[in-house]
Amino acid sequence: MSAAGNGTTRLTDIAAHAGVSEATVSRVLNGKPGPSSATRQAVLAAMDVMGYERPNRLRQRSNGLVGLVTPELDNPIFPAFAQAIEKALVQHGYTPLLCTQLPGGAIEDEFTELLVERGVSGIIFVSGLHADTTARADRYAELIRQGVPIVLLNGYAAKVPAPFISPDDRAAAGLAVQHLADLGHERIGLAVGPARFVPVIRKIEGFRAAMARVLDGGDVDGLISHSLFSVEGGQAAAGPLLDRGCTGVVCASDLMALGAIRACRERGLSVPGDVSVVGYDDSPLIAHTDPPLTTVRQPVQPMVAAAVDTLLEAVAGAPARHSELVFQPELIVRGSTGSGPRMLR
Repeated sequence: MSAAGNGTTRLTDIAAHAGVSEATVSRVLNGKPGPSSATRQAVLAAMDVMGYERPNRLRQRSNGLVGLVTPELDNPIFPAFAQAIEKALVQHGYTPLLCTQLPGGAIEDEFTELLVERGVSGIIFVSGLHADTTARADRYAELIRQGVPIVLLNGYAAKVPAPFISPDDRAAAGLAVQHLADLGHERIGLAVGPARFVPVIRKIEGFRAAMARVLDGGDVDGLISHSLFSVEGGQAAAGPLLDRGCTGVVCASDLMALGAIRACRERGLSVPGDVSVVGYDDSPLIAHTDPPLTTVRQPVQPMVAAAVDTLLEAVAGAPARHSELVFQPELIVRGSTGSGPRMLR
């Protein structure tokens, strides 16, 4: 997209994205004094992210390429992560290379090999094989041995000597259970993905601890249902929980929560009248579902800032460290949760 044409619209869009005035954007584009270096960089980053071509006098050489490997983008939380990471990299002068894994397409190892061949400065992995406890960890150790800085989001692997950025999945499950218990729900189920993934394991741990603390739930294994991280998976996982009399369902993703709502409606149950449903992620547009989804917000922006800063520190020569930064989630209450049986008595 060229920077020329539709000037007023272009200035408005860039100004809104960069969080500055249209006059400031105009001064930056015309090379006039006034805006600070940080403001100029924010305007240029906004142009890059939005696909506008920089004027020749404002173009600068990229500091380097950074690979970004994500799962498929059907789940809206992954595009949210990708966009935030790409924007942060551009603001630091780096050019992001997005590699999206699709069913039947290139796998993570093939993307990684391609990125290394392109001479990337580093790689950020989002919810990659590092989150799968059955996958080999040596693929990441080999990257580190080759001197390629990496940062891994959403999934901790004890055998990988690299920095990890994670949401507190245990706390997320606890927030959801506490919310439903406060509303009077006593029979609460957990719909999660396959048991081999670290975020799933941690959510189950948080669910068990919260159920024991809040409801003295005892053995809650029968209230945990596994399926896929999709609408269809949530629908399948919710079925057994509804069969077991759950009036509250905690889901491991917003898409699974939408599937759980579908399962309720197929049985003639209303949400939240008969069953309350809590999602996880607070992915884009989820506030506009029917009903608006109560969910636990994954702290995307703070996680992304930490991931990019950590990677660029390593690119600058800081020694790789085996650590995990854990970020606190936030409960966002909307219309999919309501009073449970205890409150209605």
